[in-house]
Amino acid sequence: MNKNQSVISDGFELNYCIKGQGTPILVVGSSVYYSRLFSENLYKKFQFIFLDHRGFVAPPRALTPEDYTLDKVLDDIEIARQSLNLEDFIILGHSGHAFMALEYARKYPRHVQKVILLNSAPTNSEERQQQSFSFFNETAELERKKQFEKDIALLESDIQKDPTRRFVHMCIRMGAHSFYDYTFNAAYMWDGVYTNLPIIDHLWGEAFGKLDLIQSLKNVNKQVFLGLGRYDYLVSPVSLWDSVDDTYTNVTKVIFEQSGHNPMFEEPQLFDSTLFEWINKR
Repeated sequence: MNKNQSVISDGFELNYCIKGQGTPILVVGSSVYYSRLFSENLYKKFQFIFLDHRGFVAPPRALTPEDYTLDKVLDDIEIARQSLNLEDFIILGHSGHAFMALEYARKYPRHVQKVILLNSAPTNSEERQQQSFSFFNETAELERKKQFEKDIALLESDIQKDPTRRFVHMCIRMGAHSFYDYTFNAAYMWDGVYTNLPIIDHLWGEAFGKLDLIQSLKNVNKQVFLGLGRYDYLVSPVSLWDSVDDTYTNVTKVIFEQSGHNPMFEEPQLFDSTLFEWINKR
């Protein structure tokens, strides 16, 4: 099954795309972007539901700060869950969306079977972001640094040409921080992805900076898969997660050694087999 539909929450038209059959996995983010990242092999075993949140759809009205809150996003996910009749499902959040996935599991735990968190730092505070940049500058190979300098020099002109896609331009030009293959151009992945900048700016710039996923994990009574990329300089270093050790008996932490920010795309066979084994482990 492969279909595109939408659900209305608080006036926002949240599109979703369903691929595959089996245990439902709800992927929070852009239904356009994320449906391009996972392998067809996974859709033979699981039903992936790629759901927009309000940061990736056109606003239905003039927005107020109350429209930006993480709680509103979590409520949107719950309304979508009800609309989709999901009674026992896995929630998946990648990058900033890991904060959404875990906080949803805390606020609405009843129907969540398991939680998948991919490629996030424990917090998105300004201090942590600077730490990641420092780690890149101190440890990345010279050619990767040169590629980054070449790409990031184009960011300002990209934004001047199309300021409404500032978030997308930044994601594309940060490729040397994002991929094991630092020459990879991810521009096509972002084709047709709408970004609602006031909401994205608030969530990434403020809400996620006040959260600490390591602390939140202590209050989640679910099995959690934590997937990280060794070369994911956007949220580096992976040692930020060192305190999540064997005492976190509900957390399975996996580091993909030849991946950056997107192991599902960069190491699909290993990612698929690792995820399949974890999901089917009771």
